[in-house]
Amino acid sequence: MASDDAIRRKRLLFRCWHRGTREMDLMLGRFATRNLSTFDSGQLDRFERLLENSDPDLYNWITGRESPPPAEASDVLHLLINFKFSE
Repeated sequence: MASDDAIRRKRLLFRCWHRGTREMDLMLGRFATRNLSTFDSGQLDRFERLLENSDPDLYNWITGRESPPPAEASDVLHLLINFKFSE
């Protein structure tokens, strides 16, 4: 089980650093690098589901330009929104 989570973390980290737009690569990649190791299986599920959204939607939610739909509002998205990208 722990091995499966380690593989998931590596795959998620890769997906975050290779989104397609440089802005989202930096935002999601930095967040994932700093936080994935602390996520439990449920949080990994929610983060994986969050990554299914488009870059423009994610960017707008993270920057506060738009509110996320209720189905996407989770503890993981809240962590992402409050993450300090400049550190």
